[in-house]
Amino acid sequence: MKQSLKLASLKLAGLAVLLGAAAGPAAAQEKVKIGVIVTLSGPAAGLGQQSRDGFQLAIKDLGGKMAGKDVEVVVVDDELKPDGAVTKVKGLLERDKVDFVVGPIFSNILQAIHRPVTENKTFLISPNAGPSSYAGKECSPFFYVTSYQNDQVHEILGKVAQDRGYKRVYVLVPNYQAGKDSAAGFKLDYKGEIVEESYMPLGTLDFQVELTKIASAKPDALFTFMPGGMGVGLVKQYRQAGLADKIPVLSAFTVDESTLPAQQDAAVGMFGGANWAPDLDNPQSKKFVAAYEAAYNGVPGTYAMQGYDAALLIDSAVKAVKGDLTNKDAVAAALKKADFTSLRGDFKFNNNGYPIQNFYLTKVAKRADGKFQTEIVEKVFSNYGDRYAKDCAAK
Repeated sequence: MKQSLKLASLKLAGLAVLLGAAAGPAAAQEKVKIGVIVTLSGPAAGLGQQSRDGFQLAIKDLGGKMAGKDVEVVVVDDELKPDGAVTKVKGLLERDKVDFVVGPIFSNILQAIHRPVTENKTFLISPNAGPSSYAGKECSPFFYVTSYQNDQVHEILGKVAQDRGYKRVYVLVPNYQAGKDSAAGFKLDYKGEIVEESYMPLGTLDFQVELTKIASAKPDALFTFMPGGMGVGLVKQYRQAGLADKIPVLSAFTVDESTLPAQQDAAVGMFGGANWAPDLDNPQSKKFVAAYEAAYNGVPGTYAMQGYDAALLIDSAVKAVKGDLTNKDAVAAALKKADFTSLRGDFKFNNNGYPIQNFYLTKVAKRADGKFQTEIVEKVFSNYGDRYAKDCAAK
């Protein structure tokens, strides 16, 4: 009896050694877990869908792996509700135990989730929202942006308005942080008269009162930032009111690939500002546009491009640390290096984790295949960093 027990215990001990030996490689092959939180419902759903689709296309192109580890992506809809977004992002952190959080689209959602994510010492990669609030003194080594600092895209239109000699401009933006940033960005280079600066409730879809005011004021141009469904409503009503051929539209995130499928001909000829457009002439961008259109039967916009780049950024960092995500300082250093080929070409991080990059004036065009896209008119800024970085000391 004692002999048989001894043999059994030896067998168990041997089995334990074998399991221990097997556990080493298994542990090394743990997944890289990434939570994606973007707006996927309501009038702004198109923006989040592009960002999600661009990100997932990159994961597919990476073979579903980073540094040899399988990648698991958990996608949640923030519903454009800050309180709900906090609950959902805590689920990603506490339940799903993600290594990275990618999102969101809107700055008010970012302001809600920034602290819960960064205080958890989890890396937050924004593929779109880039408010001024985290670009200066409140910058964090756990926060990186693959888009821009919000003001910058609007600065493009301000410089264009100034360079074209527009004396009087009507400003129409939503009443939230990104709307305020947009007006501030436009006014940085524009020195003419602001006829009126109108702040609309976020989610406004009826612009008839404002259009009457614009027609009466007869400005040299309209500057507007109206993302998602707001932009669809404004552009269609602007064209219907007969203003499109009289008062040029200088816009940001109002006529782009997320809104053009709904705006169509109403948006043709309207100007935008961007860090990229589908006709940008470089090999990686051309390959991406073709792959995106084949996969999703739509034209990618900056949201999709920045989502794709967010995945490449994370991949570059995971590779740099050889899959070991336990050393947060090493991961932060690897993210800051941005050692990947961006779809937009020139790209590097400023000291605040926001990009230094080129910016362009774009114009809406109808393609030969009947689809609509933005196309580059001219480069307005080269290797341009934001003006808040000088106040960042955390990185």
